[in-house]
Amino acid sequence: MSVRSLNKVLLIGNLTRDPNLRYTPNSTAVCSFGIATNRSWTPADGGEKQERVEYHNIVAWSKLADICGQILHKGDKVYVEGRLQTRDWKGEDGTDRKTTEVVIDNMISLRSARGFQGEDSGDSYGEAPMEQEETVKPKRSAKKESAPSDQVEEVEDVADDVPF
Repeated sequence: MSVRSLNKVLLIGNLTRDPNLRYTPNSTAVCSFGIATNRSWTPADGGEKQERVEYHNIVAWSKLADICGQILHKGDKVYVEGRLQTRDWKGEDGTDRKTTEVVIDNMISLRSARGFQGEDSGDSYGEAPMEQEETVKPKRSAKKESAPSDQVEEVEDVADDVPF
C-alpha cells in the first residue's frame, strides 16, 4: 500500500531578474526567473527586529513559460504555485552540481495594469500586456462625436466607479 505525499509550493515575492525565455530543441518553451521573499520577526527577548530574505529559482514550461516571458519584469510582485524539484548535472569544469527549483504550474502577476504596486493594486491574472492596457480607462470627460462643434455636451466617464 502506498502512502500519499505532497510536494506543493506557494510563494508571493518580487522578481530578482527579468525572466529568461528559451526553447528546447523540440520547440517547448521554458522560462526561468528568480523570486525574493522576505520574513521579519522580533526576537522573544525583545531585541531588534530581524529580517531575512530567501531567494528562489523558478521554472515554467510550455504556455505558462511564454506568458511569464511576456508579462513579467524585474521587480514585479508575483504569486507562483508549483512543486520543488532537484536537478543534478555536470558543470563546465567537470564538477557535479545540484540545484533545487520551483517548477510552477500557476502564476498570477500582482502588478496592477497601470504599472504601480501597492495595497490597492489590482491583479492581472496573467493577461497579456495589451489586455491590461485595454482595461485601464482614464478618468476624464468624453465629448459626444455627434454634437456640432459649437454645442459640445460633456458626458461623465463612470467606468472606474464600477464596484468589481
